[in-house]
Amino acid sequence: MLHGIDAATIAALGFFAFLAGFIDSMVGGGGLIQLPALLLLLPNVPIPTVLGTGKVASLAGTSASAFRYLKGLTDVPIRWRTVAVAAVVAGCFALLGARAVSGLNKELVKPLVLALLVLMAAYTFWRKDFGSLHAPRLHGRCELWTGVALGTGIGFYDGFFGPGTGSLLLFAFVGLFGYDFLAASASAKVVNVATNIAGLAYFVSTGQVLYQVALPMAVCNVLGSMLGTRMAMQRGTGFVRVLFLVVVSVFILKLGWETLA
Repeated sequence: MLHGIDAATIAALGFFAFLAGFIDSMVGGGGLIQLPALLLLLPNVPIPTVLGTGKVASLAGTSASAFRYLKGLTDVPIRWRTVAVAAVVAGCFALLGARAVSGLNKELVKPLVLALLVLMAAYTFWRKDFGSLHAPRLHGRCELWTGVALGTGIGFYDGFFGPGTGSLLLFAFVGLFGYDFLAASASAKVVNVATNIAGLAYFVSTGQVLYQVALPMAVCNVLGSMLGTRMAMQRGTGFVRVLFLVVVSVFILKLGWETLA
């Protein structure tokens, strides 16, 4: 048993990966479930290896979710030029963020993210129609450069810190671009795939992935993401909006405790 990992541990991690994929496919936040489970159940594994192992499962689930959204949203055209530019830029800056981790203090980021999440939750709760209609408000170069800025900021954040990336992307595509929650979820997943690829490339190149754990988790994460995507598309934007508020509220409580404790 490498690092003391037995079948029961892998099975437990598979369950948490399934749950993470289910939640993340709709509103992001799967890292709230999957990463703590990895840290708890793999206490003897170095942190970079834990992160690299989790990235395999996250990438698999996010990719499956993106495919299901894009396949199912036939009545809402995805604005591919903007999403693709944001994805490429985000991937590049996620790699830069991962390399910057060793030289900067991540703890300084927590209060800023906490404040941003509080504003996101308050705005979404106050605006009852937020994300209910698909009415893109940006066009041409303005939309393209906003995509570049989004990819730069959130891409670097994902590589550097990570938690809440999917929820931040979802809020940005609704608030900045005017997408409804379902189209925003699809667009966010495409960008998140790019940041996960960049992060995973770094961990694979440095040999920090436990494949005997990562591959079963990846299968479970995909199954959870497929179920979550199906439920989101069946229930509609109202359901996703409520779940988004719940997940962001949990983020606020978690980061608030870590920041103030």
